[in-house]
Amino acid sequence: MATKKKTSPSAPEVIATLKRMASKKVRDGMARYAIPSEHALGIPVGALRQLGKKLGKDHELALALWESGIYEARMLASFVGEPDQLTPAQMDRFCRDFDNWAIVDTLCFALFDRTPHAFSKITAWSKKSAEFEKRAAFALLASVALHDKAANDAAFIKTLPLIERAASDERNFVKKGVSWALRSIGARNLALLDTCLEFASKLAASGDPTRRWIGKDALRDLSRPAVRKKLTARVK
Repeated sequence: MATKKKTSPSAPEVIATLKRMASKKVRDGMARYAIPSEHALGIPVGALRQLGKKLGKDHELALALWESGIYEARMLASFVGEPDQLTPAQMDRFCRDFDNWAIVDTLCFALFDRTPHAFSKITAWSKKSAEFEKRAAFALLASVALHDKAANDAAFIKTLPLIERAASDERNFVKKGVSWALRSIGARNLALLDTCLEFASKLAASGDPTRRWIGKDALRDLSRPAVRKKLTARVK
């Protein structure tokens, strides 16, 4: 007897589940983290990640969840989306909708960085003017640096001019994204560590306060003895 194929839940069914999981306390507390709650239900990220594992990968569901506009549904889309099915056009559509750092970082960290389009989007989005679209470029760069073990050093060195150009953007979520990207590149290996330390030193000596902040932030992190010790151990 043939086994009946499991039917994935529809987006409305998943959204109904999300509404049952909602917490007013969680929703009210989102403002403390600079996350707008106008379109939110109030569900911890950990619970969304667990639901994503339970649902499994389903790209069509991810797209439908995103279109709902609900904060938690969009977060869930990052956990059920399929990187190999994600198109450049879909990535751009998501990016245009970005309106807070948490959505940006989660999509980049859990989904976008696993696509073959990542580096091209880093370049394209670094030229965006909107704060969260521009942050996406550097959150994605940081995520790729952390997760893509196959990428060579040259691919990351080519992104340093993007960091250089964005380093004078004083907007909070852009400058923190730029710092995150620089620190993540430097944490890949000893060669990139030395390259990024030199780069950060130049930024730290700048007369521009934002460039100086990014440089000092990266130096503070990458100069820690534990960073070099960890990277040295990898090559032994």
